[in-house]
Amino acid sequence: MASSLLISTLLLVAYEIVSVSSKSFVINYECKCFLKDGQPFRYVSGSFHYARVPSALWGDRLKKMRAAGLNALQTYVPWNFHEISPGEYDFSGDRNLVNFLLQAQQNDLLVLLRPGPYIDAEWEFGGFPSWLIKEDDIKLRTFDSLYLKYVDKWLSTLLPLINPLLYQNGGPIVMIQVENEYGSYGCDRNYISHLEGKFREFLGDEIILYSTDGCYEDQITCGHIVKSKNTLITVDFGVKDDPKKCFEILSNYENGPLVNSEFYTGWIDLWGESTKSKVDSNILANTLDKMLALPENISINLYMFEGGTNFGFHAGSNVPINGSFSPVITSYDYDAPLTEAGDPWEKFTLIREVISKYLPLPPGPVPPASSKTAYGKVKMKEYAWLFDTPYLVTKTVVADNPLTFEELDQSYGFVIYRYNHPLERLTRSSPITSSLTLSGIHDRANVFIDSQLQGIVQRQEANGGNMTIVIHQSAGSHGRLAILVENEGRVCYTERGSKSRDLIDHKGILNGIFLNGTLLKDWTSQSVPMNMSFPDDIFKSLPSSGALPSSAILFRGLLPAFPKGSTANDTFLLLDGWSKGVAFINGFNIGRYWPVEPPQVTLYVPSSVLRSDGTANEIVVFEQDKSPCQPPLYDNCLVSFVDKPIFK
Repeated sequence: MASSLLISTLLLVAYEIVSVSSKSFVINYECKCFLKDGQPFRYVSGSFHYARVPSALWGDRLKKMRAAGLNALQTYVPWNFHEISPGEYDFSGDRNLVNFLLQAQQNDLLVLLRPGPYIDAEWEFGGFPSWLIKEDDIKLRTFDSLYLKYVDKWLSTLLPLINPLLYQNGGPIVMIQVENEYGSYGCDRNYISHLEGKFREFLGDEIILYSTDGCYEDQITCGHIVKSKNTLITVDFGVKDDPKKCFEILSNYENGPLVNSEFYTGWIDLWGESTKSKVDSNILANTLDKMLALPENISINLYMFEGGTNFGFHAGSNVPINGSFSPVITSYDYDAPLTEAGDPWEKFTLIREVISKYLPLPPGPVPPASSKTAYGKVKMKEYAWLFDTPYLVTKTVVADNPLTFEELDQSYGFVIYRYNHPLERLTRSSPITSSLTLSGIHDRANVFIDSQLQGIVQRQEANGGNMTIVIHQSAGSHGRLAILVENEGRVCYTERGSKSRDLIDHKGILNGIFLNGTLLKDWTSQSVPMNMSFPDDIFKSLPSSGALPSSAILFRGLLPAFPKGSTANDTFLLLDGWSKGVAFINGFNIGRYWPVEPPQVTLYVPSSVLRSDGTANEIVVFEQDKSPCQPPLYDNCLVSFVDKPIFK
């Protein structure tokens, strides 16, 4: 498949790319600047991650970035977005990297490409495929032969696709980053040298390879690329840092052009934080102006310029130095100049004004914000209880202990653990209370006895990875124990000295389940990745009498077809009264919702996932905890589409 991809790429490039005889992008150490086709050049770039925006909307975002005065963009290549399982690659549709890069070129934007293999980016597992950690002895981000075996195979597939798109070959790519902020994690110089060698093997000696680290001497010392011809050391920092001091530190290592590869326009948001992160627009613009005015002719990348969305299960999690597990929210708005929905706002305007002082703006007006529509309320009329829906289970394994996601060859979603024996008790004639301990809970578990929710435990609250709850068996209970575990996103970033320095983050229940201190053995582990469409026959109408199951329910409703000849607009899904889960529009996973935890309340629904063909739009909500749906009338069993995002 890789060979056919390469042939397709070469054909595309042959069609799209102009003569390359005079194309060059090099470092000049006399002027301490870049030379583009022999002329001094500086770039003002913006980060835009193609994996966070549907491909149908790439062109819209790219046009707006160019209209802001940017002459380049920076993007990551998430390994796990393309090599879903070992040796199986996907570069089609929303994953069509070549198409994205060609669209950037068509919009007169150069490209700073960051292919990893590790990227962080608040992306699930920092871009690593989960199947890497099925290897017990693997040592990520090191000169470990087992790890490098997989890295080299991945790069031998990816880099030949990139080569025809290098600037000297007529494409838009002027620089390639090696690894990502490695100095904040490790100091294995053999590892960095190996990666550089692999990039040179497939991309040649002309392309500029660069490293990015924080403006701290220890990080640059450990993380920088080996200095040679066509290599560059860069730093990253935000408005709270002193630009002159950071560039002075960088000058101790780099005698070429000075670059801030991540000038932060905002910051990430984590579930449970009280408010959405913001960076003041005026302070940002003023700091950008001061940097661009420095005599060193600084080049800058604004991280992010368009943030986008962590669709599906692609949001990662952080474990900072204090060891507290913190999952990233679905929105990657980042307080960027273009909103999550790609709309320019005050920050965009101020940055454009600053850029216009140093670079010529393209002709024509800035493209407007996309249209938004509040489509109103949709009643959820059908349901399916997860534990009664075997179609959603893709693998079942019986073993002594609960199996991890990785042991089940599962990257994302949920796993159901069923104990294969009734819980022991002296008599069924009276209720009983017991203590249940989940050891090594990664990440969140709903515990059921006889289909009744007993409680919820989550990693953020676990003491040393263990969590104990009290469970109740009523008189006449059958003692059937089942546990639903969610992967909330593998750790994407750890620091040197943190508790999880090795970055390995298995999911599931890692160290056993104990009842009143006794280890329970003999479990059935069932994979529920929720990566497929939902057929009609798994749903049934909401009952007019009786109670629904307490949690773990899929609900379905239909947004009526749009009038003939009309087009769909962007909108936002509001789940008022719902607790926690995942939402799907026409089979597209728009991400996790958790409105009871700040800061995110609504989910962005891009127009491209809505139907404009005269058929209704299907909404499926998997509610893990507690829904607002109460019989007999189900008056509050609703979701709403609104025209503005809501953050607490």
